[in-house]
Amino acid sequence: MDPFSQATLGAVAAQSTSDPRRLRAAAFLGCVAGLAPDIDVFISSSIDPLLFLEFHRQFTHSLVFIPVGALICSAVFYVAVRRYLSFKETFLFCLLGYATHGLLDACTTYGTQLFWPFSDDRIAWNNVSVIDPLLTIPAFILMVVAVIKARANYARIAFAWIVFYLVIGLVQKERAELAALELVRARGHHPVSLEAKPGFANLLLWKIVYEQDGMYYVDAVRAGLTTRIYPGDRTEKLDIPKHLPWLDPSSQQARDIERFRWFSRDYLAVDSRDPNLIVDMRYSMIPNEIDALWGIRLNPSASAAAHVHYQTNRNPSPERLQKLKRMLYGESLID
Repeated sequence: MDPFSQATLGAVAAQSTSDPRRLRAAAFLGCVAGLAPDIDVFISSSIDPLLFLEFHRQFTHSLVFIPVGALICSAVFYVAVRRYLSFKETFLFCLLGYATHGLLDACTTYGTQLFWPFSDDRIAWNNVSVIDPLLTIPAFILMVVAVIKARANYARIAFAWIVFYLVIGLVQKERAELAALELVRARGHHPVSLEAKPGFANLLLWKIVYEQDGMYYVDAVRAGLTTRIYPGDRTEKLDIPKHLPWLDPSSQQARDIERFRWFSRDYLAVDSRDPNLIVDMRYSMIPNEIDALWGIRLNPSASAAAHVHYQTNRNPSPERLQKLKRMLYGESLID
């Protein structure tokens, strides 16, 4: 989830247990502790471009690390609040703020290792976008009002709003999946897997990805008062012997593909425009397209020890943004 949302949820979680005199300090500690787990973004390597994928949302985001992370935050920030709080109170507010981070991240589609070190499964409940203003802005306003008016009830309302919005996300996800299943049946398909993922910054437009006979199908569902399907693209699932016959199975690039496969939960395909670019099918700006937001580029002439190149694609054209807008409004894409 974006830092603004993480800070806001951490702050309102801490404020919700505070008395009026400590709301400002609670908001501060909940905010910084709610942001703290993302310090793992600094774990990276100029040599190994996939290292950050393995460590982001790993141990700092796990459930068992919450009290450790809260204790570290308490030790660091106690000096800023010791005039107003005891260390015990400082730890409580940091604990509440820190605890929200991994759980909120798990609500997105990226994947969070909540059960590290016992499991490296990336938990993704797919019920909110990584950025959603409708989730965050009302809660932020209520958090500020709680400080100004010195009333914790505003923070509790903010916390309740976030929980309510996440529940709405689960409802919308189910509606999108039911609409997708009708489409799948109409095509006579029996998919190996099917997932619905929220579109960027909204719970109205959903990306549908499913696997059928070695192909990935990508469609969009607008789950408004009624549902509308936007049929999309399809592409072959990554088959290394077929798509990358030149690849040495013992090479570093082959190992990097498996690392990227774990990260993307095996939603891998070869980009239609570049036979050496492997993309993560889960993400695209336009939900019924396969124009992935990120992928790894291989080099057939690279040495056996060379890593892949990680690249992103986050510059949509005005025409594609207009297409996204029309889908959000439930309009036809055919002029």
